[in-house]
Amino acid sequence: MNERAFAAWCEQQRGRVETALADWIPVDAPAHLGEVMRYAALGAGKRLRPLLVLAAARAVGGLDIAALRAACAVEVVHAYSLVHDDLPCMDNDRLRRGQPTAHVRYGEARALLAGDALQAFAFEILTPADDTVPLPLQARLCSLLARAAGTFGMAGGQAIDLASVNCRLTEPELRTMHRLKTGALLKGSVRMGAATAIHALSAEARDALDNYGDAIGLAYQVVDDILDVTANTGQLGKTAGKDAATDKPTYVSLLGLDGARALVERLYQDAMQALDLTAPLRVDWLRALAGRVVHRER
Repeated sequence: MNERAFAAWCEQQRGRVETALADWIPVDAPAHLGEVMRYAALGAGKRLRPLLVLAAARAVGGLDIAALRAACAVEVVHAYSLVHDDLPCMDNDRLRRGQPTAHVRYGEARALLAGDALQAFAFEILTPADDTVPLPLQARLCSLLARAAGTFGMAGGQAIDLASVNCRLTEPELRTMHRLKTGALLKGSVRMGAATAIHALSAEARDALDNYGDAIGLAYQVVDDILDVTANTGQLGKTAGKDAATDKPTYVSLLGLDGARALVERLYQDAMQALDLTAPLRVDWLRALAGRVVHRER
């Protein structure tokens, strides 16, 4: 793989997503609500989920405008989830991406409303009034995002997380929590990108992409568990050591640091093997993104 070409592609796609979000997230929402929404969603973050959407769309030869809208929508849902997760009633974090969290800067009520508005706005992004995205594809993308973010996805996983403080989970229980809380939206990003394919995919290719999404979705959270004990607040852009301080179950607490690292490597190999079954799709950028997931330092 050409690392320089991949880095240039990532930079270009992040720029496209940032420009589109800046254009689409309203400035003139009532009572400065747009200001809080834009604070939460713009100008920071790895943009991993949008990159997964766009890399999957590239792999399948997808409709570009639909892929861009899907990439922005999934990032907006991710932004809303961070705003809500940081609230005092949830994780009570005061720092996110190196800046004060939305509720610290704007107050709890305005942050809560901004999160609500961002969640709804994600589906506005997916349903443009013009005919640039066919209606059946709009419906499919909305369904995939709703399922990834909802009861049996991100929100359900967060519910398990909150219920598990001071509890000792088994590995299957912890895996279920992480696959929902974090993994569902990452897997959903791959699915949304694949859904933009102009020509139908084989069942084998769809299953392989799903398995890839499963593997990197869990790997991302295990790496998060590792970084919580190995990195500092400056590196992370959020408070380090919170999992241990709040007695949350993690892969480090369950398997130890070496065991968690070994699991990440196994999941990375699972992702690579899944992509081996997708020929003739162009999955080189998906391979590279998996590497970024497991080798990141923040």
